[in-house]
Amino acid sequence: MGPLSREAWAQRLGAFRASPSAFLAGAEGEDLGRDLLSDLRSEKLSEQTKVSLLTLSLEYSDKLWPDAPAAEAAATSLLDTLVLLPSRPSALRRLLLLAATTALVSGGALGPTSGASCRLLPLLLGLASGRDLGRSFGTASEQRHLQATACECLGELERYKPGLLAGSLGMLRSLLGQMGPIQPVSLLLALALHDALLLQSRSGAGLQSQLVDGVSSTGSCLWDWTLAEEWDAHPKPQAPSWPPAEEEEERGFPVLEPSPGDTRELKAAVAQLLDTSYLLTPVAQAQLLWLLGWALRGLRGQPPVIFKPQLVRLLGTAQLTLLHSVLSLKAAFGEALFTAQDEALLLRRLTLAAQHPALPSPTHLFYLHCILSFPENCPLGPEGEEAAPLLLGPQLCRGLMPSLLHDPMVLLARLHLLCLLCDEDEEEEKGQVQGPQWYLQELLAGLRQRAAMDGGPRALATLCFQASYLVASCMAGQATMRTSLIHGLAQLYRARPSLAPHFVDLLDQVGPRLREPLREVLQHEVVARPGEKEALCWHLRMLAKVAEGDAQSATLSFLQAAAVHCTDWGLQQALLRVCRALLRTGGGAALADLLQVLARQLEGADGRDHARLYYILLSHLSSPKLGTALGPSLAVPALASSLAAENQGFASTLMVVQETLAPIRLTVGPQKAKGPCLVLRLQAEALEAPVYSLELRFRVEGQLYEPLQAVHIPCLRPGWPAHLLDLPLQPRRPAPTCLHVQALYTTPAGLTCHAHLPTLSVNFSDLFLPFPQLPKGSELHFFDELWNSCLPKGVESRVWCPLGPRGLEALVSEHLEPFVVVAQPPTTYLIAVRLPPGSVLLLRLEAAQVDGVPVAVRTDDWAILPLVGNYLRGLAAH
Repeated sequence: MGPLSREAWAQRLGAFRASPSAFLAGAEGEDLGRDLLSDLRSEKLSEQTKVSLLTLSLEYSDKLWPDAPAAEAAATSLLDTLVLLPSRPSALRRLLLLAATTALVSGGALGPTSGASCRLLPLLLGLASGRDLGRSFGTASEQRHLQATACECLGELERYKPGLLAGSLGMLRSLLGQMGPIQPVSLLLALALHDALLLQSRSGAGLQSQLVDGVSSTGSCLWDWTLAEEWDAHPKPQAPSWPPAEEEEERGFPVLEPSPGDTRELKAAVAQLLDTSYLLTPVAQAQLLWLLGWALRGLRGQPPVIFKPQLVRLLGTAQLTLLHSVLSLKAAFGEALFTAQDEALLLRRLTLAAQHPALPSPTHLFYLHCILSFPENCPLGPEGEEAAPLLLGPQLCRGLMPSLLHDPMVLLARLHLLCLLCDEDEEEEKGQVQGPQWYLQELLAGLRQRAAMDGGPRALATLCFQASYLVASCMAGQATMRTSLIHGLAQLYRARPSLAPHFVDLLDQVGPRLREPLREVLQHEVVARPGEKEALCWHLRMLAKVAEGDAQSATLSFLQAAAVHCTDWGLQQALLRVCRALLRTGGGAALADLLQVLARQLEGADGRDHARLYYILLSHLSSPKLGTALGPSLAVPALASSLAAENQGFASTLMVVQETLAPIRLTVGPQKAKGPCLVLRLQAEALEAPVYSLELRFRVEGQLYEPLQAVHIPCLRPGWPAHLLDLPLQPRRPAPTCLHVQALYTTPAGLTCHAHLPTLSVNFSDLFLPFPQLPKGSELHFFDELWNSCLPKGVESRVWCPLGPRGLEALVSEHLEPFVVVAQPPTTYLIAVRLPPGSVLLLRLEAAQVDGVPVAVRTDDWAILPLVGNYLRGLAAH
């Protein structure tokens, strides 16, 4: 079969990119790699098509040639194609070099026994050195680009087989003094030097000869497979960080004691690289500094003064990558390289740069992180203890105080710094009226005030508790701050009990210094307000966390008063969870009386059974055995009490631990696009047996929707009509999602079970809401105003909507009728859709053609355009 045409290759490559695994498993997948290599030599294909083929081979080399034999054959074919190229300039030469290198590396074929490897290495070294290899490898104008590409390929081979280019160090040094691309050669030399030092430290051999020797002859062997094969037994440092000096030998890092000749040549090579480093891009300079810094740190007894000129140049850099490299060098060498003046200058530069008003948030956070983890010359205190830098005082950080107007992440980072400053200046601040601690308390008070707003955004409450946790972590040892924090959190709970889940999480995270007093205060806040029926569920949830200790009498009184209001299943379970928490602390006669009352008064059979079980356990088990019985599993370990042992099966059936197959079918019913709020209509049917006290709990996938409330159904029976449910949805963004559903229910035998139901899909069209009914005659004006208001902040696009056999009028009537503002059938329709929480989607359907209609789309939310396109293109299929 002859070579494929450009159109055939475009179709074939498109199908492959859509699903590489499926394409390779099909009939055409077996021949794709062979056809690609063959057609690269065809004169009928344009160079642009061949570039597309080589690009595919670079991206999917591991799939096209997955094993060593296939990779070897592919690399050989690519090198043959390279030799056959005409002498005129061509973009294929660089891609062929990259493709051959990638095939050998990804297929694991690189090695001394590989013929393609033995061809590729001399070729790359020759191109990297700038030697003229003949007209078959392009004109002189291409040599510079080929030299840079060859260096990139050699760097990839060195990273795959570290130590491979140890014999080329002298040649690469000589290239830096010649005309050619500085950056690729510099990075390649630094990488080869880095790997050679690590491996030579193991063998004890010197580097002087390798650093001095250049290219003695064209045929000389400048690669070393022996060192490359030994690399697998040694550690490979992957991150730009340095371990403590005493750990270097234990972790395999090179700690060298070189000879004077080796030291002289190594320093000369490093100095040569540093002298030309200013010509490199910032990212390349950062990589070079790390590689060279690592190399010099391994030289025992050699001060890193060689970096000083570069340090003077880089202390004022505005490039974040270079600033990070400077801080890495400071962490590595400390006072051996940085004086106290350098340290003060660098710290002042960080603090001033972090105060720039035009900084984007990521850059601002980077500067703050650098300040918080600043590597000091002589840090004080135990290793690993968090503290502010010694030279950083309140005066220097006056412009870095957090504010309620800041972005949440920036506020937390600045708050972290403020906490460290307050921790350092506790003694000095006693005589100050408005010091850092006063400012910190005022800031926390402001955060709590915003979080206490009824109906306020969840993000404000989350930020308040994040800040509280940060302060508790940094300043738990300061009694004044701890007392102020506890008092403020108690006031916040008093103002907004619905934040109980946040308090529970905070109690789980903070240390015992804050946890115990905060628990006592919150317990007192809850039991002091027994009459607040609307917040009863939150009070019970909080009590289940904090109910213990000496305040059981007040807690039991609260529970007894609350039992009257616990009429639904959820409140009863919350009440029983508090009783369970009290049981773990030993209980008492008052708790036994309460459980007896609950076993008689609770309306639900499930709640009465739980109360009865808890009473039996309390009456027959001692405190240690009671704690074991109420542990995560009642079956393991076995209990010493004979009564409890005999009733383990009974107790297990009463607990909600049995997971069963789904007892109901829950489906999404036909949606009604009306009303101000978005409601998903669901249909629930019992399958085989009646289901009582059914509670459906919904969990939204991702963070695009607000949490959903549970839905309760008293009873479902097989054969009855489907029970219709209205589930309110509150999207944070207009996007489809999936609902994970869990059913909690009671069987006719009185057992409480739970089951996971199939996932429900919320489609993009389920989010459509119409605009209110408009006065007659004002529809066109209303639509035009909406249409014009979308720009310039919004976006406009055009989409092709296929038509089914019934035509445009039927398609609009079936799918878009509630949203039509102006209709001039059968040609023109103006459609307006509301998308919660606050987006608008406008459609103009005009001049329908035989197989479809062009649709003009405008919206104030550009992110929904792909969803709109998919929806319109799929209408004809429904």
